Amino acid sequence: MVGRADKGLIITTSSFTRDALSEATRDGAPPIDLIDGELLMDRLRYLKLGIVTKQIEVAEVDTEWFATI
Repeated sequence: MVGRADKGLIITTSSFTRDALSEATRDGAPPIDLIDGELLMDRLRYLKLGIVTKQIEVAEVDTEWFATI
């Protein structure tokens, strides 16, 4: 980062490598906030921006019940 910025922000829909996480918090470097796909989804869900939340019912076989027949 060059110029008058106090902080950087990098957003990805994927994830960051360990090296990227380390570089973003390196001593002496300007601070950089990293937002990965999971955190991005959490923030969008919290702000209700472009996210639809659905509850899905999951049916599983109860093998213990069938074992008693």
